[in-house]
Amino acid sequence: MRSVIYTASKFSAAFLCSQSSRKSKSFISAAAFHLRKMVHYLTEQRGRPDSTDYRIYFKTSDGKYISPFHDIPLCVADEQILFNMVVEVPRWSNAKLEIATKEPLNPIKQDVKKGKLRYVANIFPHKGYIWNYGALPQTWEDPNHTDKETRCCGDNDPIDVCEISSKVCVPGQVIQVKVLGILALIDEGETDWKVIAINIEDPDASSLNSIEDVRKIKPGYLEATVDWLKKYKVPDGKPENKFAFNGQFKDKDFAIEVIKSTHSFWKALVMRKKMKGDEIVCQNTSLCDSPLKCSDAEASAVVQAAAEYGEPLAVSSEVDKWHFFAK
Repeated sequence: MRSVIYTASKFSAAFLCSQSSRKSKSFISAAAFHLRKMVHYLTEQRGRPDSTDYRIYFKTSDGKYISPFHDIPLCVADEQILFNMVVEVPRWSNAKLEIATKEPLNPIKQDVKKGKLRYVANIFPHKGYIWNYGALPQTWEDPNHTDKETRCCGDNDPIDVCEISSKVCVPGQVIQVKVLGILALIDEGETDWKVIAINIEDPDASSLNSIEDVRKIKPGYLEATVDWLKKYKVPDGKPENKFAFNGQFKDKDFAIEVIKSTHSFWKALVMRKKMKGDEIVCQNTSLCDSPLKCSDAEASAVVQAAAEYGEPLAVSSEVDKWHFFAK
């Protein structure tokens, strides 16, 4: 096995977090929360990278295994509106890594389609993913809820984040981000929100407080984001993706409302007593009110049953191919 340690400060509660903004009301009263000291998250790799059995499991600094989907709090204690982000894919890389929502403890794994590992194409001039890509824990885009704005149901995943700082992160890293805006991708008829955010440790973080600030300080980045999301499936023979709001970014306050909504859907999800075989796995180790809370021994058994860590497998040279499309 191979482990890596990450650090995150958090402001935690059983399910909800306290947030405030000029236009957004707090999630719930701050009296329901308590401030904890710096928390260290470990990741433990299992299986062989670039193989179908590769997994990245999460645990606390005292060795207790957790779900990055359910046990890492959404919110961070700070004067600003900050969130924990679980990094799935580093900028400039191609492997489509994601939280395995339908596996016990929800490790990060590489997506598989038709028996083959998925890699996103290099669409000139973009090399792999153009941001650090990941998800907000304790959020869920409900596939049974039709969004009043997009008129499409959710995509059954945690809400996605495109993190635009200059630092290249690593899979499984937990960082604190400031939300700047949001884009509504319509992926095969489903709402697939993309939160635009920046790591608070980035030198530009203090200057970036809105989607308009991104236009001024990082000109072209938002346009490149739309272009990438529109075309990234075209090399696989699929049509260009569509967007709600004519592909326009919504502001920070709109984004916060979407996050609040997906957080409430997640809360209802983890309170379900039974899950069907093809549904989201809500096994967790910290949510006392959840009927799906498991013991530390049960969580450890999940990881121990996974394949031992091994050397990475060779990646096909096709992953480095460039694809060109007319504007």
